[in-house]
Amino acid sequence: MDTTLALTNDMLLVLGLVVFTMVMFLFERIRGDVVSLVVLVTLGLTGLVAPEDLFGGFSSGAVMNVIATMILGAGLDRTGALNRLAGWLLRHAKGLESRLVLLASAVAGLNSSVVQNTATTALYMPVASRLTSRTGLRLSSLLVPMSAAIIMGGSLTMVGNSPLILLNDLLVSANANMPSGAATLEPLKMFAPLPIGLVLLAASLAYFHFFGPRLLPKDERHDAVTPARTESYFASAYGLEGDIHELTVTADSPLVGMSVGDAESQVGAPLLLALQTGTESRLAPPSDTRIWVGSVLGVMGEREVIADFAQKNFLILSPRMRVFGDLFNPSRAGISEAVVPPTSKFIGKPQAQLRLRKQFGLSLLAINRDKQVLREDVRNIPIRAGDMLVLHSIWTDLAEAARSNDFVVVTDYPKGEQRPQKFKIAMAIFAISMLLALSSRIPTPIALMTGVAGMLVTGVLKMDEAYAAISWKTVFLMACLIPLGWAMDSSGAAAWVAGHTIDRMPQGMPLWLIELALALLTTLFSLVISHVGATIVLVPLSINLALAVGGNPTAFALIVALSASNNFMTASNPSVSMITGPTGCSAADMWRTGGPLSLIYTTIIVVMINLMY
Repeated sequence: MDTTLALTNDMLLVLGLVVFTMVMFLFERIRGDVVSLVVLVTLGLTGLVAPEDLFGGFSSGAVMNVIATMILGAGLDRTGALNRLAGWLLRHAKGLESRLVLLASAVAGLNSSVVQNTATTALYMPVASRLTSRTGLRLSSLLVPMSAAIIMGGSLTMVGNSPLILLNDLLVSANANMPSGAATLEPLKMFAPLPIGLVLLAASLAYFHFFGPRLLPKDERHDAVTPARTESYFASAYGLEGDIHELTVTADSPLVGMSVGDAESQVGAPLLLALQTGTESRLAPPSDTRIWVGSVLGVMGEREVIADFAQKNFLILSPRMRVFGDLFNPSRAGISEAVVPPTSKFIGKPQAQLRLRKQFGLSLLAINRDKQVLREDVRNIPIRAGDMLVLHSIWTDLAEAARSNDFVVVTDYPKGEQRPQKFKIAMAIFAISMLLALSSRIPTPIALMTGVAGMLVTGVLKMDEAYAAISWKTVFLMACLIPLGWAMDSSGAAAWVAGHTIDRMPQGMPLWLIELALALLTTLFSLVISHVGATIVLVPLSINLALAVGGNPTAFALIVALSASNNFMTASNPSVSMITGPTGCSAADMWRTGGPLSLIYTTIIVVMINLMY
């Protein structure tokens, strides 16, 4: 390789876009998908990527794989596969906490080999909730090891996580700029990283089995956020005490003509969960709904407080439930918890703007943020990523709202339409798609999409449910950034950076030490610009670096793709950000448990790749 390659204007522009992307992702002033779109448009306007290739990321095999794995995971969930799994885990744990954690983490890790990490985490959070509510185990003691196993398990196959899905496309595109005489880079087979993934998963299980009890938080503040559908839990965690009572509005009441929102803002007002006006009864009445003479309010709180509120506002307190008995049946409605992921459209908006009651039929009772419970004026508090929302709703309304992927429900509750009769069909279709993916004759995207088509044709999923299962923000971000990786390669920017890096290395530096440095650099990048961004930027660089030092380009690129997921500590990994709210773990807790595991991860991939390549 020519390490004296001159720096051109195209190289400067590409490197500037890389720096811009890193800064924007780091400070999060602009949404990640918007940043990606700006980068894509800039690449097109400057001619760094040809117009006919600019939108090629949207049709890439990597993006199709991501879409297919999301839909397949939704199909398995719809048939009740995870409910069966929770029961199986409880039976085989035989009452032993350590065995339950080990089994649950192992199964989640294996599952993540064929379902995207974020989707797997979302699927297993209700499973973890069910297990903890039945056993009394702290959620952090189960969900943190499960999350780590899911991240590790994503490296078992080439479709387990976004970096590995991207890798084959980046390897193929790199061939266009390989120096004369260099060997052509071939796409990796479906189970190429399997030996590495097995060692990583085993290391994660052993780490939490032997060191988890000492590293995971033990103090009482973390017990307060364990989801369980019991009155005592919500009373202790959020102060949501008391029963449901009915209040009838008289002609003398000052609430007559008042909106529900204004009534709730009254001093000493209880939680208003239901309203009957005329013959219409509903939970979560919209805040602009008017209260009239004869209206019946369904409120929650201690009887003494509600009696005092009724007396002040000339309301009649019923001695028992007459109107809302069916609506408040626990099998139909209740309180739940949901965590807000980083991809949610709720972020930055208060309930008053989101109109949760009017649009979704959800009453927001409280927000658990950084171990602080917010209940005062909760409808005007802007929502943040990682917030735990405490909701009251009809279960079917909750299931319908959860399909938007703007929040992940962590409380076990009766879901929407389940299709347990399709379980065997779904499992058969899933198995066939995996077998097709193993075939060298059928590309992985076609094999996985065959499974998607099978689930749709057989009725395991409906088309609208398949659309809802896709995280379009993830798809859009990936598709827009892929051309940046192409530009890094085609402009020569990757070769220039690699050449100057080699110039500054000590003479005779061992190859394994260079690989170790590359793995650590990728890990640092992933903490700043996400695992997708780190992969797209650094794979072209790693290939050029390997050519410069006489290493294996495929091995170096695989180190980058694996290291891009090496983040067990910060919210830049979506799987981590989804569990911090429910578990109550602070940033210090995550660094204490995830920091050593990250070093173990790096050591394993460098050693294993040297053994394999």
